[in-house]
Amino acid sequence: MAWRDHVPEPWTSPQRVVILLILAGLLIYGSVRLLLNRAYVSNPQPITPSRAADLADKIDPNTADAPTLSVLPLIGDKRAADIVAYRERYMREHPGEVAFKSVEDLLKIRGIGVATIDQLRPYLIFPTTRPPTQQ
Repeated sequence: MAWRDHVPEPWTSPQRVVILLILAGLLIYGSVRLLLNRAYVSNPQPITPSRAADLADKIDPNTADAPTLSVLPLIGDKRAADIVAYRERYMREHPGEVAFKSVEDLLKIRGIGVATIDQLRPYLIFPTTRPPTQQ
């Protein structure tokens, strides 16, 4: 009689099926996540942002729409929408004034800090004229 005949199996047949089903589920879940979320963030970040070429000229945050603002480095869609919402609220409360007189005024937007301001500085322009009043 061999020694293997006396060693009990570590897993029963139903346990093996459950383990295989769990592993298959995890593999499918991981594959779907990989296919649907192809975002890649390099480390270190590139000197020139990936969409910097989309900027034809400097942007005025007092007049730009959210899609235009979203191409700025470190901004994205959500923060661009926050900038537009703040600007519209400010202009309702202060008619005839611009919301952003300098790049530092963007610090009032949640999620924008000093490091972001330093990245945005070359891409923004702040005209000294007031925006046209909306009729």
